[in-house]
Amino acid sequence: MVASLVTTMVCLVHAAPVQQVHRLEAGPTTVAFGYYWSEAKPVLHIASGDIIDVDTMLTSSPSRLEAMGLPPDQVQQSLREIYDQVAAEDRGPGGHILTGPVYVEGAEPGDVLQVDVLEIDLPILYGYNGCSGFTRENCPEDRTDRSRLFWLDADNMTADFAPGIVIPLDPFFGSMGVAPPADAGRWSSVPPWIHAGNIDNQEMVAGTTLYIPIWVPGALFEIGDGHAAQGDGEVDQTAIETALRGRLRLTVRKDMTLEWPVAETDTHWIVMGFDENLTEATRITINQTIAFLSERFGLSRGEAYRLISLAIDLRITQLVDQKVGVHAMIPKEIFK
Repeated sequence: MVASLVTTMVCLVHAAPVQQVHRLEAGPTTVAFGYYWSEAKPVLHIASGDIIDVDTMLTSSPSRLEAMGLPPDQVQQSLREIYDQVAAEDRGPGGHILTGPVYVEGAEPGDVLQVDVLEIDLPILYGYNGCSGFTRENCPEDRTDRSRLFWLDADNMTADFAPGIVIPLDPFFGSMGVAPPADAGRWSSVPPWIHAGNIDNQEMVAGTTLYIPIWVPGALFEIGDGHAAQGDGEVDQTAIETALRGRLRLTVRKDMTLEWPVAETDTHWIVMGFDENLTEATRITINQTIAFLSERFGLSRGEAYRLISLAIDLRITQLVDQKVGVHAMIPKEIFK
């Protein structure tokens, strides 16, 4: 069945050396249900610099979606197959359905995996939000009102929230990561960490590059937890959760070293930290930002710290994933 879900084709990109483009669908044999793990069996092997066209599933059971009012014929067949065929003992400890893992040839511990998010599309035109999270006492008292279906307008890239309130859509993958160090064991898909994973950072839209420290041979990259829209904090535990289709390029960087994930957009570098304690997550982010500024721009530790206070925004990534996240937005425009 893996062969039917994974295909490979060859293309030429800007007269560069021959590059492989791999198609990776989500199905019972090509997903990791609820975990990142150094012992997970790869579903696809690729060369560094190859591109993957990948499908991901939303984090919900078919029955839950139908209880929200989704017509049964709108539930993706692949989602039904995953819930029907992935045994209970092969799920968890988290609940996210992640596509992968992908083994990247040449990746070794100490290297960095560069993930270029080239394109993101909406394969389904609905998503949902479930209320729990940071201040769950604010959720509706009636439990049937705590999960809500949203219809997605792909033409205008919006979702109607209420009369006079429209949510702009800017889809991203909430979870992109590699296997954590082997001694971490079978790591839940919920808490982000040094392997990235469930970072839930709304900046990870198409056009973004994510740099992830590699901890095991092959990296074992996984992806999922599609979000159509999310605010910083993700305070009620979920975004507009949906399935996504993406095109990504995975490149092994042996000329880089990182302790924590870092991202890059056209306008910013983004430094991240995660911990069970918000203050400690902030401390990690500040210290990693100081290290970034010192290495890249030759600033002393004290001057880098001063620059953070004067010109760099710290944002709460999310408050709900066991390890909360803080990220620093370093504007490129201040460096002349």
